Amino acid sequence: MGPFALGGRPHRVYHEKSCMPDPTGYAELDALIPRLQAIPGLSPDALASEIVAVLGRKNGELTLALRSVPTRPPEERKSYGAAVNRLKVEFEQAFARRGEALDAERRSREQAALDLTMPSRRRWIGAEHPVTRVIAEIVEIFRGLGFTVAVGPEVESEWHNFIALNFPPNHPAMDMHDTLYVDAPPLAGDQGGRLLLRTHTSPVQIRTLLESPPPVRVVIPGMVYRNDPFDPSHAPVFSQIEGLAVDEGISFVDLKATLVHFAHQFFTPTTKVRFRPSFFPFTEPSAEMDVECQLCHGSGCPACKGTGWMEILGCGMVHPAVFEHTGVDPERYTGWAFGMGPHRITMLRYGIPDIRLLYDGDMRFLEQFVPAAGQRASGAAGRHA
Repeated sequence: MGPFALGGRPHRVYHEKSCMPDPTGYAELDALIPRLQAIPGLSPDALASEIVAVLGRKNGELTLALRSVPTRPPEERKSYGAAVNRLKVEFEQAFARRGEALDAERRSREQAALDLTMPSRRRWIGAEHPVTRVIAEIVEIFRGLGFTVAVGPEVESEWHNFIALNFPPNHPAMDMHDTLYVDAPPLAGDQGGRLLLRTHTSPVQIRTLLESPPPVRVVIPGMVYRNDPFDPSHAPVFSQIEGLAVDEGISFVDLKATLVHFAHQFFTPTTKVRFRPSFFPFTEPSAEMDVECQLCHGSGCPACKGTGWMEILGCGMVHPAVFEHTGVDPERYTGWAFGMGPHRITMLRYGIPDIRLLYDGDMRFLEQFVPAAGQRASGAAGRHA
């Protein structure tokens, strides 16, 4: 093996029996040979210390020896420098071998400590949020009735959010204490008014009627924003889903039949439904729709405040003023609309007492609602939980 076989650097040949490197002929250098021979037995800490002591940039034994070469007699400088360099290579190689041996010992200990009989950690697989699953199921039910999905911007103008929906200019809902306004100029080509974060998905009804002449049947999911406190039953940001049907000859009978069908599909075929008179600026007549409490099945409980009923949505016939704002002839067409909160319906379906639990992102809570294998992702498990 040639002198440059290891890393292209010259090295010394050890005596076969004693593994003793050849003496250099210089007493101060030969004094380091016993330390070279001791390297194979060094511990990790001792090895680190010895590397610094011998090869350290400032005060290492061989570093100082190399610095002393110019001070040697001229006839010794070449041989002395060569001897120091040979010894330095031998120390570097010995240090490298010991480091590799220590790494191998560490890996061996770690392998021995690894208990392959322990069960592996359970692999967590993500799933749809229960509210997302509820929205998907509601949309699918209305798709089966011929509705398409419509969406719109979450930053709206006062005209789309209020005025076109028959809110008078001095309506309390337009107060800054109730609505989150945006400090920005109106959008180009908009109907005017301040910009705001939409308080309901109803502005999409306006945009749909402006863009598409009747007949219209759309279901509108999306996020809405209100200046509400974050408490067990309210949130400043929540999802909403609306429906709109406009055509010739549509009546309140069609509205009731459609929503009763929805309740029987979403809850159970025997779920009782009732309608109560109400008021909304954009519908006339208006109603609230209640379903039989899914927790007590009508007997009365704290969740339904002892009534046996729970409100799930508001609805009504589209007000003629809404048609006038959107260029639809109210003498020819009629229509109905509804709006519901999927968060509330999710709470009702799964018996969740606090809406804030749906916002926490706590997987210990949310994984309870992951459908078991073989069950429909639409929530069949929840109906019978």
